[in-house]
Amino acid sequence: MHNRLFLGIACLCMGVLVFSLQDPLIKAVSGAYPLTEVMAIRSVVALPILLILVHLDVGLRAILSRRVGILALRASILFTSYTVYYLAIAALPLAQAAALYFMAPLFIMALAGPYLGERVSLQTLATVGLGLAGVLIMLRPGSGMFEWAALLSLASALLYGFSQLIARRIGDTESSTVMTFYQNGIYLVGSLGFSILFAATGVAQFSHPSLQFLTRPWVVPSMTDGLMMAACGIIAAFGMILLSQAYRLAPANRVATFEYTGIVWTPLWGFLFFSEIPLVTTVLGAALIVGAGLLALDPARALRLRRRQVTAVGIGPAAAGLGVALDDSHEGQLAEGMRHVHAVTDNEIVGAVEPDMIGVEVRLATHTLVEKDGDRNALGAA
Repeated sequence: MHNRLFLGIACLCMGVLVFSLQDPLIKAVSGAYPLTEVMAIRSVVALPILLILVHLDVGLRAILSRRVGILALRASILFTSYTVYYLAIAALPLAQAAALYFMAPLFIMALAGPYLGERVSLQTLATVGLGLAGVLIMLRPGSGMFEWAALLSLASALLYGFSQLIARRIGDTESSTVMTFYQNGIYLVGSLGFSILFAATGVAQFSHPSLQFLTRPWVVPSMTDGLMMAACGIIAAFGMILLSQAYRLAPANRVATFEYTGIVWTPLWGFLFFSEIPLVTTVLGAALIVGAGLLALDPARALRLRRRQVTAVGIGPAAAGLGVALDDSHEGQLAEGMRHVHAVTDNEIVGAVEPDMIGVEVRLATHTLVEKDGDRNALGAA
C-alpha cells in the first residue's frame, strides 16, 4: 500500500509539473488564435502518441471498454474543466488564474468522503488548509481576483477535482492510458464541434479577452505558433497519463495535497517567459506548501502499525485467524464483490469495494497487530 501511495504522489507531482508547461504556451497564443484551434491541434498531435502508449500498456483492444460511458463522462468533465481554465488565463495573469484553480485539492478531499467513502481525517484537512495558506501568501490575491473570469478558474478546479475522483473509482479496471485516450478524443471532438457551431451561428466578436479566445475564427498559424500548439499536444499526452495514474494508484484524500506543488512552477514560468521576479512571499508560500505535503504523507504512520489497533477484512481461513466472522452463504459473494482490500487502520478501509457487496454482512473484530510473520502474512492474504 505504501509503495502505491509513494508512486501515486510521484506521478501526481510530475504530472502537475508537465501540465504546467502548457499555461505559458497557451497564454502566449491566446491573443491571436481561438482556443478551439489550439485544442484541436494539441489533440491531433497527442493522438498517435497515445495510441502507441495504449498499445504498449494494455493493448488497443482495451479502448473498447465496457465502461465507455463513464470514461466519456470523465473526459467530457475534463474537457469542460480545461476549456474554462484556458479561457481564464486569457484574461488573468497566470498567477492569479492559478490561485483559484488550486482550490482543486480542497474540492477533491471534500468530495472524497461522500463520493468514494474514503475517510478524511482532521489532520488531512488541516494540511489542505496549510497548503492553501501557502497559495494565498504566494499569490496575494487582490481586487483583480473579482474579475468574472476568475470564476472560470474556480469552476475548473471543481470539475477537475470531480474527474479525478471518477478516475479513482474506475481505476480498478481502466488503465491511465485508456482514460487519457478517451480524454484526448473528447478534446478533439469537442473543439471541432464548438468551432463548427460558432462558425455556423455567426457568433459576433466580444470585447472580453476570454470570450474572444473562445469565439474568434480559425487562422493559419505561423511556424513558431504552430510549434507551440503542437508542443502542447506532447505535454498533454504525458501529463494526462501521469495525473490519471496518480489517482488510480493512491487514495484521493492522501495525494490531493500535492496538487499544490503546481503553484511553485507558476512563478518560475513567469520569470522565464515573462520576466517576472519571484518575491519573498513566493519562497514563504512554497515552504508552507512543501510542509503541508510532508504532513499529509505522514511517513511515521507506518511505524505506528506495530501497536496499532487494526480492523481487517478477510475471507476464509485468513479471516478466522483475525477473528472476522463471515456467513458461509455470503463468502462467495464477498470474494466476487471485493477487488482488493489492503489493510484497515483506525477503522479505515483502504481499498476498493465493488457495489455488489451491498447486503453482505461482515462482522469486523478489532485486534492488536503483533510482530509475527505469520500474523502479518495472514493480514496480507486477507
